[in-house]
Amino acid sequence: EDVSVPSRRVLITGATGLLGRAVFKEFNDNNWNAVGCGYRRAQPKFEQINLLDSTAVHGIIHDFQPHVIVHCAAERRPDVVESQPDAASQLNVAASGNLAKEAAGVGAFLIYISTDYVFDGTSPPYKETDAPNPLNLYGKTKLEGEKAVLENNQGAAVLRVPVLYGEVERLEESTVTVMFDKVQFSNKSANMDHWQQRFPTNVKDVAAVCRQLAEKRMLDPSVKGTFHWSGNEQMTKYEMACAIADAFNLPSSHLRPITDCPVVGALRPRNAQLDCSKLEMLGIGQRTPFRAGIKESLWPFLVDKRWRQTVFH
Repeated sequence: EDVSVPSRRVLITGATGLLGRAVFKEFNDNNWNAVGCGYRRAQPKFEQINLLDSTAVHGIIHDFQPHVIVHCAAERRPDVVESQPDAASQLNVAASGNLAKEAAGVGAFLIYISTDYVFDGTSPPYKETDAPNPLNLYGKTKLEGEKAVLENNQGAAVLRVPVLYGEVERLEESTVTVMFDKVQFSNKSANMDHWQQRFPTNVKDVAAVCRQLAEKRMLDPSVKGTFHWSGNEQMTKYEMACAIADAFNLPSSHLRPITDCPVVGALRPRNAQLDCSKLEMLGIGQRTPFRAGIKESLWPFLVDKRWRQTVFH
């Protein structure tokens, strides 16, 4: 029998990544015909596309004719960007500009995912109209990517988000979830940054915002430009680690707060809090409380899970 395919089409880049998987699922679950593309981990679920291959990018966009493109693919690890600046610039800037041009060619609404790291963190909270001043190369490449997108596609949107977490395939996929091992192994003390103020944001919430933004745009062509979305719970990594411990009834006395500015790695902004009132005024947004979201994300990685199941079931 015929399975009806939804008429609204969305293409998601970086669909194998932490955010991309959530965005794909959100659109797919809400009556969109979603196609995801990835590179290293694409098959069998997603299309394999090298975003640096402009012929391949042109091909998939012209074949699929998406109404919306959500561009999640990026080199988002600040320390990797510092060590591989050319590769990062190719993906974060050149590929983004090309994608924007191709999107404009088929009349697709492009949402480019950017970062709170475009700001220097000295005078939060930041509105979309505030002047960016990135401290590290990652923030600079994402800001250049924003410019490349908006220059090549006047109807595109930039969505800046802060540190993300969610249902990970490996703990290392997010700088929030990667702390879980340090929390669980309480036999040795662990130093935790208690200097940088973060706003951990669930990828499910960002995905919902992307879909709501896309659906609003389908009704109103004036929906474009730069937007901010973020969780609203301010926490240092130390505070996140303590909240994680608390969520799983684990001890946190072995976690040590370090209040000095970190000296290794790429420079980080102290507090790049994003003001989200522009999206909120459009009636767009979703926020999962950190404790609920982190419990759902980390439950599969509990070391003593089997023991708990025998006790509780």
